[in-house]
Amino acid sequence: MYYVTFTDDFSRKVWVYFMKQKSEVFDKFKLWKAEVENQTGRKIKYLRSDNGTEYTDSQFQKFCEEHGIQRHFSVRKTP
Repeated sequence: MYYVTFTDDFSRKVWVYFMKQKSEVFDKFKLWKAEVENQTGRKIKYLRSDNGTEYTDSQFQKFCEEHGIQRHFSVRKTP
């Protein structure tokens, strides 16, 4: 069992999604994005993550580009 968390930098609110495989991160991100944007009426502008393959695949990158989400990745080999 895996989980992914999304944290709002401003409010420090945290959302947790449980997954059977790491490859589900992209689907969970899309669910989270829809939920947050519907509740707040505001768009997500930035996404900070590590360099894990679940965050760097081309489908995830393309989705963020299409929705104007800027990506920030942590330095390699750091937690």
